[in-house]
Amino acid sequence: MMMRAMRHAVLAALAFTCLSAVDASAESGRKAAIFTAELDDPMLPYGRKPPPATLKRLDLITDELRKMLVDKGGLESVDLAPQAEEIKKQAPLFKCNGCVPDIAKVLGADYAVTTVAEKGGPQLFNLSVTIAEVASGKVVRKGIVVINANSDDDWAHAARSIVKNRLLAEPLPKPS
Repeated sequence: MMMRAMRHAVLAALAFTCLSAVDASAESGRKAAIFTAELDDPMLPYGRKPPPATLKRLDLITDELRKMLVDKGGLESVDLAPQAEEIKKQAPLFKCNGCVPDIAKVLGADYAVTTVAEKGGPQLFNLSVTIAEVASGKVVRKGIVVINANSDDDWAHAARSIVKNRLLAEPLPKPS
């Protein structure tokens, strides 16, 4: 009798542990298409590419955002490669009139994360990051920070600041 009660207790504990693990994995299984940060620089002559240092900083903030959203936000970053041609065709995404949710949907993402660095001068920029639900298009988080400096550390700090103080200040809502 005692053995049977102990067996039931062990089975109940195992069942609870398995259900908790399934619930946790479902929570952390939210997928995000984290698009490469883009530059909006009105001082850049039409058709000219940004300087290599700026391109490096865009990659730097993209990597920083991706790392923090995965590590601290519990999101799974989807691979953008299958839609690389479409992304290139639609670029810049901040001007594509709603193409982002369609691209993210094809990639199987629940959220689309877009980032724009708006240059206002040699040492002034705004960094804007938006997280939108793919299914509804609803913006669930948006953060903007103004930085009056222009080093790699300043750009990385801007990305970390937005994630910490705006994007993940509260848990992201479950996608609808």
